[in-house]
Amino acid sequence: MIYKLIVFGLYLAFVLGVGIYFFVKSKDKNEKDFFLGGRNMNGLIAAFSAGASDMSAWVLMGLPGAIALYGLSSAWISIGLLIGTILAWIFVAPRLRRFAIRANDSITIPQFLTNRFMAKSPTLRIASAIVFLVGYCLYSASSIVACGDVFIAILPHASDYKVLVEIVAAVVIVAYTLLGGFSAVCWTDFFQGLLMLGALMIIPIITSIAIGVNGSIDTVVTGENYYNLLSSGKFDWESVAQILTGLGWGLGYFGMPHILVRYMSIKSEKEMKKSQRIGIVWFIIILSFATYVGLVAHEYLGVMINSNNKNSAFIMLVDNLLGYGALALLAGVFLSAIIAASMSTADSQLLAASSAFSSDIYKTTVRKNASDKEMLWVGRIAVAVILVIALLIALFGPNDIMQLVSAAWSIFGAAFGPAVLLALFWRRFNYKGAVSAIVTGFVVSILWLVLFNFEYYGFTSVVFNTQLYEIVPGFIVGMLVGVLVSVLTKAPSEEVTALYDSVGKTVED
Repeated sequence: MIYKLIVFGLYLAFVLGVGIYFFVKSKDKNEKDFFLGGRNMNGLIAAFSAGASDMSAWVLMGLPGAIALYGLSSAWISIGLLIGTILAWIFVAPRLRRFAIRANDSITIPQFLTNRFMAKSPTLRIASAIVFLVGYCLYSASSIVACGDVFIAILPHASDYKVLVEIVAAVVIVAYTLLGGFSAVCWTDFFQGLLMLGALMIIPIITSIAIGVNGSIDTVVTGENYYNLLSSGKFDWESVAQILTGLGWGLGYFGMPHILVRYMSIKSEKEMKKSQRIGIVWFIIILSFATYVGLVAHEYLGVMINSNNKNSAFIMLVDNLLGYGALALLAGVFLSAIIAASMSTADSQLLAASSAFSSDIYKTTVRKNASDKEMLWVGRIAVAVILVIALLIALFGPNDIMQLVSAAWSIFGAAFGPAVLLALFWRRFNYKGAVSAIVTGFVVSILWLVLFNFEYYGFTSVVFNTQLYEIVPGFIVGMLVGVLVSVLTKAPSEEVTALYDSVGKTVED
């Protein structure tokens, strides 16, 4: 245990050091530097940061555990995410970067949507801020819970100190995010992405070798549909809902602010092409090996995996294979990947949420003449406040990582996905349509969760469980309402359509 704690301590010290470095380096910088890295990220860093900020602890805990216990039918989430991220990198990323620069050099998604229509009304910014507050508090809470779960799974009596562990994790995350801003977040994401990639590639290979040499360590019970992509073994509603739910996860990429701003931060068209290639390949490798981890965990651990501990399948593999003697140092490195996955998502979410408050609310409605230094500190204070709320949710709310992540992912995907796509690719889209799409997607997503998919501390859905992920109806209804409102209201002005037409031209590097 001492070896693992040493590695964890060194890792936490490292990310804090990155934050301090960029804090010192960022002296006399402005809000664009703090929230978007001065729009100067190279392709490699941006690609890894986008991937790492997306892949929270579920890629090392939730997904492998579900596949280990339930089989390949759980891989539909991987398929949906893969399709979504490829489409986002190819079609959304380059156009969003160009559009954001031409739309008054926008640095946040709400700012881009407002500038896209040259609107002066604060309605869209306020609606977006509400979505940010709800979604990112839930999302960041899941990352804090994951950090606590790692310690509980590997350290004796750690459950007695779970609250302390979660508080320490929250303090470290807020410290390097608050100090270094976007640059610190992207660089820590880069190293955390490498750590996640190494862990997911090496552990299943070692496990496969162990199975070949020694066999499984417990009895393996494989159901008849375990290797079937259809959970019921036939094409019924259960299977259809699971397929639609898995594919629906891919819709989230079109509306995930902390991922979209990575596209906006890339410094040139040349670097964008590099990011596209690296981002897609990295994602394919990560999802493939996460699925592989689940399959080898099923074969190696057998009935040791159950519904209560399935999220610890990766941790159990590492502990059984490398948890002894000096090898525990290596185990600590691989287990740090889970903390890395959690932190790389939480830091990005905190920064996106604080930027929404400081740039989109404070500067536009509270103090329009706020200085750059004032904006920097308002952003830092917002980071701290949001993480405190997230910590309270982690301590007193649901302890299910996937439940928190799926709720937040749906909120953002349904609220911003339709608005972003229509803003980028439909010339006739207008401001009222954008506001309507955001509000409708947000409301429908939450209502569907409460009415049909809710399950928490003994409370169940108000109506019944449809088994369909709430992002699907939320996204569809938000898109339809956005189109309908735009068609029924006044067309955009000539200046707005001229801005739209100009985006077809390449922005100078």
